[in-house]
Amino acid sequence: MLYREAGQFKTSYAADAAIFPIRQDRIAMLILLAVATVGVPLWADEYWLTSIFVPFLVFATAALGLNILTGYCGQLSLGTGGFMATGAYAAYKLSTAFPSMSIVVVLLLAGLITAAVGVVFGLPSLRIKGFYLAVATLAAQFFLLWLFNKVAWFTNYSPSGVISAPPRTVAGYHVTGSAAQPVVKYLFLLGFVGVLALSAKNLVRSRTGRAWMAIRDMDIAAEIIGIRPLWTKLLAFSVSSFYIGIAGAMWAFVYTGSVEALAFDINRSFQVLFMIIIGGLGSILGSFLGAAFMVLLPILLNRAPQLLGIRLATDTVSHLEFIVFGVLIVFFLVVEPHGLARLWAIGKEKLRLWPFPH
Repeated sequence: MLYREAGQFKTSYAADAAIFPIRQDRIAMLILLAVATVGVPLWADEYWLTSIFVPFLVFATAALGLNILTGYCGQLSLGTGGFMATGAYAAYKLSTAFPSMSIVVVLLLAGLITAAVGVVFGLPSLRIKGFYLAVATLAAQFFLLWLFNKVAWFTNYSPSGVISAPPRTVAGYHVTGSAAQPVVKYLFLLGFVGVLALSAKNLVRSRTGRAWMAIRDMDIAAEIIGIRPLWTKLLAFSVSSFYIGIAGAMWAFVYTGSVEALAFDINRSFQVLFMIIIGGLGSILGSFLGAAFMVLLPILLNRAPQLLGIRLATDTVSHLEFIVFGVLIVFFLVVEPHGLARLWAIGKEKLRLWPFPH
């Protein structure tokens, strides 16, 4: 059949450890990349690019960061919004202090600054875990937003307290500012997020990733076999915050163009957490599936009453969205804790053995 690995032989360890060991998976990924790189810019209109694809890529980056910390290292965090705000304000200060600095360098440096902040708030992870660590990261969320609201230096003493992304170009094309075209923003984010996702995939497959998973599964046993819990957890916090900080900078510079601290409140932290729960904890693919689900579901819920000919008030639709999210989270926690990524893996396993019973 179409999805069968019979006749595909692996003659080296590198081939067996490849990200896509099955030929059909490699072909499917190439097709997906071709559609994302060529098809979407050709066929998607401005609404789809600015309201769906761009926020999807930003949220996928934030979900990647949180999944590294929570899904792979087992450290629960509720401070995602605060770390996204750190990345946004760090990028703003860097871009205004160094006007000639490339936007790529700005995003990377904003991620590094956020990583340093994440390490500071990750220090309690050696002594506390679970619910208590979640409360500690929640304190980081509230403290960081309070800091950005109260200290006017972060907004260059703007009376409104709102930061606006200065115009920046890549290869002669505007990617930030009012002159930036939606298709340019999308392609810039697609390339950037693609590199980050590939780096995360290779990182979790490395010795570092195995150490994170050992800490997640049983930290005492991991320490007995020689893994240092403090440095391993702090590394997870730093890498996670690096990704989340870049996502916050992308949100402020490429997606919205201007932002205030309230855009990264506790609801943003829960939103990203729901993404990795629904998409799949401990899965790079799950981060993208969860981000796509969370971006598309509100649009579907808003359009569904119109398509069905039902008139609902705006507040009713908003409440319905929260109800559906709550039901889905409970469903995945009870029925399939590994989320959409696990359902996708089960479907592929069935295709590999079809039509034989199993």
